[in-house]
Amino acid sequence: MTRAIYPGSFDPVTYGHLDIIIRSSALVDELIVGVLNNNAKTPLFSVEERVRMLEEVTGNMPNVKAVPFEGLLIDFAEKMGAGMVVRGLRAITDFENELKMAQTNHKLSPRVETVFLTTSLEYAYLSSTVVKEVAYFGGDIAQFVPENVESRIREKIIKKESVH
Repeated sequence: MTRAIYPGSFDPVTYGHLDIIIRSSALVDELIVGVLNNNAKTPLFSVEERVRMLEEVTGNMPNVKAVPFEGLLIDFAEKMGAGMVVRGLRAITDFENELKMAQTNHKLSPRVETVFLTTSLEYAYLSSTVVKEVAYFGGDIAQFVPENVESRIREKIIKKESVH
């Protein structure tokens, strides 16, 4: 059985992420979407909220599950029994950073391979950061994220603005 991990912060999950999830889940028996709980960042959504959103948008994909993790990706891959890590590439700048991480991970655990998928052209510009910035300034994010994610982003932004 081929088990792969697609790691990320998914804060929030975008159509670009879904593109990689759909395409990579067709290549493996099981795809674990690893939701990173990174203490160095202040996310818009808690790790539990991000897992829940991913479960909602991948609910029709029986071989996909979202699992939170912290620490080293390679340790998570070993714990989950995954022999492959999937990474999405938008641009050459992504590749330089991802290549270094893949080589480091391979050094730490030669059993785990990293596979790169280039993002579909229609999502090559898209990032969670861009989505949040557009949303903060009242822009239309419907073309960037699924409907359930869009409504949650709007709720979070309204709550943050009412606090300030």
